[in-house]
Amino acid sequence: MERRKRILVTGGAGFLGSFLCERLLAEGHEVLCADNYFTGSRNNILHLLGNPRFEALRHDITFPLYVEVDEIYNLACPASPIHYQFDPVQTIKTSVHGAINMLGLAKRTKARIFQASTSEVYGDPNVHPQREDYWGNVNPVGPRACYDEGKRCAETLFFDYHRQYGLDIRVARIFNTYGPRMHPRDGRVVSNFVVQALQSKPITIYGDGSQTRSFCFVDDLIEGFVRLMAAPSDVTGPVNLGNPGEFTIRELAEIVVEMTGSRSEIVHKPLPQDDPMQRQPDISRAKALLDWEPRVPLRDGLGRTIAYFDEMLRTQGPVEV
Repeated sequence: MERRKRILVTGGAGFLGSFLCERLLAEGHEVLCADNYFTGSRNNILHLLGNPRFEALRHDITFPLYVEVDEIYNLACPASPIHYQFDPVQTIKTSVHGAINMLGLAKRTKARIFQASTSEVYGDPNVHPQREDYWGNVNPVGPRACYDEGKRCAETLFFDYHRQYGLDIRVARIFNTYGPRMHPRDGRVVSNFVVQALQSKPITIYGDGSQTRSFCFVDDLIEGFVRLMAAPSDVTGPVNLGNPGEFTIRELAEIVVEMTGSRSEIVHKPLPQDDPMQRQPDISRAKALLDWEPRVPLRDGLGRTIAYFDEMLRTQGPVEV
């Protein structure tokens, strides 16, 4: 068995972070969850608080953190437009200052460090599907730039620390991921559609619905995280992690309506500025280096996600999205 490690997960009370904390605890490690609860929720980790190998710390990574750890997963950053555009300056500080602080911690402790980057580094792509060697098409002064360019700068910092200090880094580019514990008001397409459908409210499609996305269930993504972190030291990334199955937004809306048995009608609103028209990962690198590919079909993952939000709405009441 692998030796027990002390692992820091920033953003550990978030949607992805809480599942990662669970997985690492299940593998026998000690987990330090750091989160400022801007988009994360203590409810996501309540069931872990009684575990003697789990510790929760309220902390904002734009400030340094002085702890002793063997590995760092840096997931802290609001990831949906509604949340990252709420305070764009703070968003870019989280990506850039946060990366500098976590890289400094990794340098001091000689820890391996993982960066949760994003498919948004590709912007509105001119290449389809997106490969890791594509440099992207990002508007550096638009309303999404605080997130897109913040994550691009964080990748730069990771590779400069790797080249300059020999830091052991891993960089994953995450494509659209969904599942239980998504924030009900995060504005992302799966949670929006499911919450609207369960309440029989109009389902909002931005644009004509022909834009495409690829949806990866959270369990598959966490498996990719763990495999990338455990890969040989020459596997730095970036590595795309996502499901290459491509669906139009209109198709997704119709599937959600069908699966929920909803009476919701579909309504259209203008497309937000710089919203990408296509998003599909080329996961050849993940397959070759990590022997990883998604296994959960969209309808199976949606079934589990719908059940989660159905329970939430019945216990907590209506949600406006």
